[in-house]
Amino acid sequence: MIDLYTSETPNGWKISIALEEMGLPYEVRPIALSKNEQKEASYLKINPNGRIPTIVDRDNGDFAVFESGAILIYLAEKTGKFIGRDANSRSRVIQWLMFQMSGVGPMMGQANVFFRYAPEKIQYAIDRYQRETLRLFGILDKRLGESEYLADDYSIADMAMWPWVSGYGWSGVTIDGLDNLKRWLDLVGSRPAVKRGRAVPPPTDLGERDQKTVDAGRKFLV
Repeated sequence: MIDLYTSETPNGWKISIALEEMGLPYEVRPIALSKNEQKEASYLKINPNGRIPTIVDRDNGDFAVFESGAILIYLAEKTGKFIGRDANSRSRVIQWLMFQMSGVGPMMGQANVFFRYAPEKIQYAIDRYQRETLRLFGILDKRLGESEYLADDYSIADMAMWPWVSGYGWSGVTIDGLDNLKRWLDLVGSRPAVKRGRAVPPPTDLGERDQKTVDAGRKFLV
């Protein structure tokens, strides 16, 4: 059994989607970011960075894993699924996973902050991060014109990327003209396990992409 400490954010959805795809039993332990539960001493013992998500694998001596990319690799290696069949395909999966971790996630995250959450609208920052988000989307679109999924076969790279890219509107950008990216968003989003994972946990803390989300987000982004 795996304990999943999470909240209704793209990084959290990566892991609930993966757990659903891999068919691993897990229990959800929601973390209320608006109440700073991620900074409590008991949580910092398993995640010293004080962020979500974190897993604790009870079947492996209560082994804790933090950082969403590391969790995805751990789960893929635990199950032997969604990480490639040989060294080259495994590397390809990890390359696109790192592209999400180092590029798409941080740039969209900053676009979200300056476009949605910042009490003062700084146009330079908004333009800078929206422009970089679109540049990265262009790279994805080109890749998805060559392959059905990011790393040829469906993998943890797609599970990591989809929760972020599917929220493009929250970053204030569009995907008009990025037809390959649109195709992939629909393809991945139609998977039953993705739908189930995207609903974990229910949007009770941050809300569902509305003013409540903005108000709650401002509390812990200060």
